[in-house]
Amino acid sequence: MKQLVLMGAGHAHAFVLEAFAKQPDPGIAITVISDAPLAAYSGSVPAWLAGECTLRDTQIDVAALCQRANARLLLSSVNAINTRARYVNLANGERVYFDVASFNIGSTLTPPQRHGENLPKLLIMRPLSSLHERWQALLNDVQHLPSRSVQRIVAVGGGAAGCETLMSVMAQLRHQRPDIEWQGKILSASSQLLPSAGYLPRWLTRRALVKAGISVHSSLRGEALIEGGVLTQNGKHIGADIVLWATGAVGHPWLANTALPVDKQRFIRVKNTLEVTGLAGIFAAGDCAAFTPRLPNAGVYAVRMGPHLANNLRHACYGDALTPWQPPKRVLALIGTGNGHAIASRGVVGLTGKWVWEWKKRIDARFIARFNPPFER
Repeated sequence: MKQLVLMGAGHAHAFVLEAFAKQPDPGIAITVISDAPLAAYSGSVPAWLAGECTLRDTQIDVAALCQRANARLLLSSVNAINTRARYVNLANGERVYFDVASFNIGSTLTPPQRHGENLPKLLIMRPLSSLHERWQALLNDVQHLPSRSVQRIVAVGGGAAGCETLMSVMAQLRHQRPDIEWQGKILSASSQLLPSAGYLPRWLTRRALVKAGISVHSSLRGEALIEGGVLTQNGKHIGADIVLWATGAVGHPWLANTALPVDKQRFIRVKNTLEVTGLAGIFAAGDCAAFTPRLPNAGVYAVRMGPHLANNLRHACYGDALTPWQPPKRVLALIGTGNGHAIASRGVVGLTGKWVWEWKKRIDARFIARFNPPFER
């Protein structure tokens, strides 16, 4: 029996498990390694941050999905891999051998440096799996802030995640503490917001930020937390009481100490079949994978990779030929603005309105429900 090990419970692996649930294979034993039995769907996180849904509404039941696919679930995380002996070491001390393996472990952020005391409160947006703990800790702190005070929130990172997160967080905090004046700023290392988007989506996003009372500061790269705010790369001090750290994603640090081929950001290099470059039978998908040409770090690509990854993993277990995956030329991005509206962006096209937000919520709900079917009674 071939041993297939799935590391991480990201969006691509949800499709893999669904494929094996629909078409079981008695010759393949599947092991899933995840640090939690529930996995958040990234598309629904802004709605949760804005207080429009519960955390559970955003989560895929990994344990139930494994049960449907007849897969073994190990609740731990991977911290090492031996590509020659073909095993992975887990944080709980266990060792798991494999014939074929796949990474779908997401990404993380490089945290800011910290200098001095009386630093701003910090909310780091990745890794996503533990965001709920960091968000709850911040909400607890906010409850103790003095009434009629002014609170400055600064988001470091001018991509879609930074913009959407800041608008959602400010909407929730204004709801929780209407007695406080909330002021927002966003720092973009680039000369413009959403550098990969077209002019109209960028303009709509900037307009939404202004409506939310958020000022935009371009060509400023946040580097460190200091007393009273954020220090930028060029030595400028930006006053802040709360900092949302949403800088560019990077691979998990332990990947740099393996024989896996990783790029400067510690993402795993893969071929167009999603097989790791130079390592037969080992695959990577989603944020942790470095595809050529480079793809943006967006959950939509992991979703598109999923069904293809499932087929190639099945082929790899039997030594069959792998088929290449062709990424879409354009993808739809839906950015919530925290006020019951959203922006739809696809290439140069941009649309906004309440209907876009309702459309986004329906898409996200259908995606999660796909992997959380009710059990028959």
